[in-house]
Amino acid sequence: MSFRLAAYAVCIEGGSVLLVRHVGPDGAVLWTLPGGRVEHAEDPFDAVTREFAEETGHRGVVERLLGVDSRVIPAEAARAGVEHQNVGVFYQVAVLGGELRAEPDGAATEPTWTPLTEVADLRRSSLVDIGLTLARTLPTTGHVDPVNVGGLIQH
Repeated sequence: MSFRLAAYAVCIEGGSVLLVRHVGPDGAVLWTLPGGRVEHAEDPFDAVTREFAEETGHRGVVERLLGVDSRVIPAEAARAGVEHQNVGVFYQVAVLGGELRAEPDGAATEPTWTPLTEVADLRRSSLVDIGLTLARTLPTTGHVDPVNVGGLIQH
């Protein structure tokens, strides 16, 4: 099994959420939250602001921890063909400044303020639904039920 610890930014302003278009190694395109892998010896709190800036061009500030999600992606659905566990730490992030732009030489492109009412119609990562549920419900446990994958919702 492979393992990844990642930190994700849920940034909502004026009824829109900031999403990035992700292009996978196989060319598959889906929308996801800004964020990514926590580097060795890096704090997830620092990782989310770094990833947010890299992928959107915005400087951000963490307002609160929303929760933690752990999911196992079966081998047949994982890119590398081996079972994969992703542990995601979700933070509510606010924009402090900067200019919206795509990640230079990265897989995250087209950072876009997307109306919350349009998210359900996007081909998206399940991380989007988890992050939005955490932001909407603010569960005291910091945990939400797993998101069913299929149709427009991908791992």
